[in-house]
Amino acid sequence: MSLMLNELQKIVKKRKRVGRGGKRGGVSGRGSEGQLSRTGSRSEIRPSFEGGQMPLLRRIPKRGFKNRYKTLFTVLGLDILENHFDEGQTVDVLQLREKGLVKRRKSLVKILGNGELNKRLVVRVHAVSESALAAIQKAGGEVVLLGE
Repeated sequence: MSLMLNELQKIVKKRKRVGRGGKRGGVSGRGSEGQLSRTGSRSEIRPSFEGGQMPLLRRIPKRGFKNRYKTLFTVLGLDILENHFDEGQTVDVLQLREKGLVKRRKSLVKILGNGELNKRLVVRVHAVSESALAAIQKAGGEVVLLGE
């Protein structure tokens, strides 16, 4: 193997140059001038770019506030407990999830006093309204509040 400069093997491939003859003319289908005819421009321009005009997202006024620390509850009424559980059963978050009543994975559950409850149930949830608590205790049931 010789180490003559003109016989060394190339390490880097020569990149293809656009607009040097061929069937597409001098500019090879990129248009004549401007930002989109330059190398790398098509991958660097974001879809929302409006050519220096103030973007739509910044032209529209901002409204409202979303509290990211707010605790979200899945709310269930007493009538749902009446329809889906039998006398003497324990109602907890796992069983509610198995029955498809609680959809979100890390959801806290709150029982409200909608409807009537005539069964004795042991309810283990994160929160209960006063009317629901009174109705469950009136039916002979018990409420155990879980920590968050």
